[in-house]
Amino acid sequence: MSDKLLNGQVAVVTGGGRGIGKAVSLELAAHGAHVVINYSRSADAAEALKKEIEAAGGSAETSAFDVSDSAQVDEVLKALIKTHGKIDILVNNAGIALDNLLVRTKDEEWERTIAVNLSGSFYCARAVAKTMMKARSGRIINISSVIGESGNAGQAAYASSKAALIGLSKSLAKELASRGVTVNAITPGYIETDMTSDLGEGATEGILAGIPLGRLGKSEDIAAAVAFLASPHASYITGQVLGVNGGMYM
Repeated sequence: MSDKLLNGQVAVVTGGGRGIGKAVSLELAAHGAHVVINYSRSADAAEALKKEIEAAGGSAETSAFDVSDSAQVDEVLKALIKTHGKIDILVNNAGIALDNLLVRTKDEEWERTIAVNLSGSFYCARAVAKTMMKARSGRIINISSVIGESGNAGQAAYASSKAALIGLSKSLAKELASRGVTVNAITPGYIETDMTSDLGEGATEGILAGIPLGRLGKSEDIAAAVAFLASPHASYITGQVLGVNGGMYM
């Protein structure tokens, strides 16, 4: 796209170098935003994406920090705000799924899932809130999951973290609305990523049977929704949960 609706804006995308995060970074850059691609381990993927965005005429940089580390988040985002003077868009996309049956889930699996998926989003939102409130403008977009709405056997930790992210989104939406900052959540359904490619043909067929549109989603489907919520077109939308799931949950 070349409409440049986000020209001059600075966007931070956590977990921005791979999967859904990569598609979001590409989409926001295509709309004119300067994209900060966060990663914790995948440095090569983030750097390759930065070059891809620049080759297409966009603007990007990479930024390494662990979203679950409060001090790291504060330090890095503070430095980014100092460098750019602002952060206009935050996409809390970084997430993990350590799936297991309830009785087999270890404490550390539960704690790590909550730390990344929920606490990480909280820390990042808190770190950018002041600059957005001061500017009386900003977009916070949290990537939750259809599993946070429906629940799923074997995903108690993941579902809990993603359901809580919806509650966080609605609370922040109410708190920040008077300062012109919108906060919304997107709940992707089953999306074609590295994770879903390992499911196997039988499991994929079972999933497709529960999706009225009859296909898995693409990362670009989520990216388009993020770009819409980040754009001026969504200025009167806050506290909402946008399901991008092919109809599998209504």
